[in-house]
Amino acid sequence: MTSRTVTLLDVARTAGVSKSTASDALQGSGRVAEVTRDRVRAVAEELGYRPNSAARRLRRSSTGAIGLHLPQTATRLDYYMNLAFGAVARAQEEGLDVVLLAPASTVGGAGGATGPGGASGPVASRVDGLLVIDPEVGDSAVPGLLDAGVPVVTGERYLGPTAAPTGAVICDNAASLTALLDHVTERGARRPAVLAPAGTSAWATALRATAASWGQEHGVDVALRTVPFAATPGEAEETTLALLRADPAVDAVICAPDGAAPGVLRAAATLGRTVGTAASGRTNSTAASGRTVDEPGTPRADAPRPTAGETGAHPPTLLLVASCVDGTATRSAEPPVTAVDLRPAAYGRACAELLCDILAGRTPPDTVRRHAWVLETRASTATPT
Repeated sequence: MTSRTVTLLDVARTAGVSKSTASDALQGSGRVAEVTRDRVRAVAEELGYRPNSAARRLRRSSTGAIGLHLPQTATRLDYYMNLAFGAVARAQEEGLDVVLLAPASTVGGAGGATGPGGASGPVASRVDGLLVIDPEVGDSAVPGLLDAGVPVVTGERYLGPTAAPTGAVICDNAASLTALLDHVTERGARRPAVLAPAGTSAWATALRATAASWGQEHGVDVALRTVPFAATPGEAEETTLALLRADPAVDAVICAPDGAAPGVLRAAATLGRTVGTAASGRTNSTAASGRTVDEPGTPRADAPRPTAGETGAHPPTLLLVASCVDGTATRSAEPPVTAVDLRPAAYGRACAELLCDILAGRTPPDTVRRHAWVLETRASTATPT
């Protein structure tokens, strides 16, 4: 590696350790085994690694702030706004401000994270650490942020080939979609469909894979349609209309993107499909374990119910509707829509808490924490009476 400056990431990759472990080994800090510390130092010497003293001084002097990077679609999604509020609240408890990194300042150019001077300069000089939420492999800003020279915590795993984050907070997204598919089939659906998000985030990738694997495991043909990561209600309506016209046997639609489910309801109304039952307004909760807790008066999952095909060759008239993300749109819809509550404010808080713990030395690097979701069942999947 003589044609360019050897970086800490080069040392980490060659030694087979994370960037944070390589940094601790070279600085004589952290919980690093002696044999690992010796190997990293030997690799650094062999490669001719020279630490950037200016960057090291920046890392050791607190700026009193952390950075928050959200997907470019975040400004019109309730989920990310609530997540940001939760992160800010937790950071303030630690005496830290939160700097929102706008897409224009993190995708290169003057002052950008990947602009002149390298990724570690502009960003590292402004913050003590970074929160990178739902990192996409296709987001050109993410590699520079992960190599910015400060601790980085991601909300969900990063599936790209670049440096690993210092820590992560993850949800079991496969389990949440599995719970929705189990729920609608328990309520009588025989031909469910999933409007899965496009993109390369861990969330989108897990939902598409789970829709396919669940169908194979249960011997059910799940109709999978891909929609934009931040699909609008109009886009969800258009996709649902095309789906139901082409495949009228579909009797349940699970819509992934935040706020898009009302579009599914409009499509159902256009085609004369009845969604759940408007007479039922009860809300039941399912914990992340997937076990449903029925309130008194709620029909049991094993109670008799109409199923697709009971009317012979005629297509079903009932359509169950659910969402992978809960929010104002699902709660205020008519009828209210069953949804997975990802608890975004608590999730943002958990991400900020992990970063604060790493910065304060209360938690070692490479820590991964899990965040629980809750399934809120509403009238859109209620058993007809």
